[in-house]
Amino acid sequence: MLTVLVILSHRRRQVVHFKITEHPTAHWTGQQVLEAFPYPSAPRYLIRDRDNIYGSQFRKRVKSMDLEEILTAPRSPWQNA
Repeated sequence: MLTVLVILSHRRRQVVHFKITEHPTAHWTGQQVLEAFPYPSAPRYLIRDRDNIYGSQFRKRVKSMDLEEILTAPRSPWQNA
């Protein structure tokens, strides 16, 4: 099974970055955020769902980039669009 990570810019409604993997980890996901937003181009906010892929390594990476995480409501898949 493949997992696709897509990072979108809501301001411009365009794909900023995407990657595909068979074995996603929090480290891999954090690396993708770093590749999507090289310093100093990171946005102020990062909207994400509550998937377990966003573990402590991911949250540390996001915090080090001064991104404020905004989580979607639990059990609300319509917010993931």
